[in-house]
Amino acid sequence: MNIRINRGRRAAMRIAAALLAVASMGALTACEGPVPQLSEQSTASAKTPDLTVDQEAKIRTNILNAIKQADDARDPGLLTSSVTGPALAVRTSQINIAKATNALTKNATIPSEIEQTVIPTDSGWPRTVYSITTTTEDRQTQRLLVMTQTSAHQNYKLWGVVRLHNKVQLPKFAVPKIGSSMGRTDDTGLVATPADAVAHYADLLANGANSQFAGEFADDDFRTSLANTTATVQQGMEANKGTQSQTFSVEPNAIQVMRSSDGGDLVVAQINSEWTRQAGEGRQSLPASNDETALFGGATPTSTLKVTYVNLIALYVPQATSGAKIQAVASERQTVKVEAQ
Repeated sequence: MNIRINRGRRAAMRIAAALLAVASMGALTACEGPVPQLSEQSTASAKTPDLTVDQEAKIRTNILNAIKQADDARDPGLLTSSVTGPALAVRTSQINIAKATNALTKNATIPSEIEQTVIPTDSGWPRTVYSITTTTEDRQTQRLLVMTQTSAHQNYKLWGVVRLHNKVQLPKFAVPKIGSSMGRTDDTGLVATPADAVAHYADLLANGANSQFAGEFADDDFRTSLANTTATVQQGMEANKGTQSQTFSVEPNAIQVMRSSDGGDLVVAQINSEWTRQAGEGRQSLPASNDETALFGGATPTSTLKVTYVNLIALYVPQATSGAKIQAVASERQTVKVEAQ
């Protein structure tokens, strides 16, 4: 019996360490020059952007102030006036975890200063603005913020936040006074349409090198970290005679696209995933990290635990004639639900 208990503890420690590693993914020391110089040329039409740099700054400041109020009050209900989409799901989870741990994860930090903003020339709605922040005070990588406005009568809201991967180079965009064109999910002339690129990336996450789309993508930090974590957890599961499985699915309509001056598209999209872990030999499957424990709460454990994640991924989809592969340039992965099965 003692042998079994010790093996179980060692397995749990390996799983917890692996989950901590993937939770910290992207919170790396920032590298120099991930944002290229702004381009005076534009692939956009001759339209003048309706939004100015000063207006973007005011919008962003109001959003970040609302988020800080929700963070300080530990009340995700205060987010809804300024946050939407996957960003709302992610921040709600982070605040709920902070209630239990009494600390907001450092990965949730959003710098107040930016290095670049990408303002659309499109005159209709919905509209999207991309802004790239500076690094954090503790030298975490920059954040790509996605803000959306659904109609002329609605305020802009924060739709998504992704942390830039180390040593990536973002595409070029036109200076704000010229503006950039918003893309479409079915844009052609690229190595894949944005919608297909996201679907293929989800398949790649699920099947790894066995995916039929593996050759379309360059290596990236998100997949490397996730693969390493999965392998480490597998060692713990085998020591405990347990099993694990993961599924990935694209969230319908949760996609934003902006055309770059390089002729490609910078696509930000939500991919949901479920990680099911089943303990062996009549054991209980317990939460394996502080985040999981906080979200599991006082629920009764069983042999099977299912953990649900929101994964937000930024993909650069190059022109078909470029000879380049699709590149994941930024990501965010957040546990949003933990339940016994």
